[in-house]
Amino acid sequence: MGAMPKTTNNMSPDKTAESAKQFEAVFLSEMMSHMFEGVKTDPEFGGGQGEDMFKSLLTNEYGKQMANAGGIGIADQLQKAMIQMQQHKG
Repeated sequence: MGAMPKTTNNMSPDKTAESAKQFEAVFLSEMMSHMFEGVKTDPEFGGGQGEDMFKSLLTNEYGKQMANAGGIGIADQLQKAMIQMQQHKG
């Protein structure tokens, strides 16, 4: 039997940056969902299950947009930590 090819767990810098940005987007979305829990809805123009569903979609999109615009620095720090972990493994 031939030798198995060596595999590596190192991610490309682009994939590392994208993963870190996705994490920050999820974090920001979760933070905003808690923030919007206290917002009361005018019963004349909203409310119900539909609004609850779309509110979660909206907060997810807010999180993505904030992360893409630079976020709050979580992605940068996470990316640095991920790169350091990869360097110490190899």
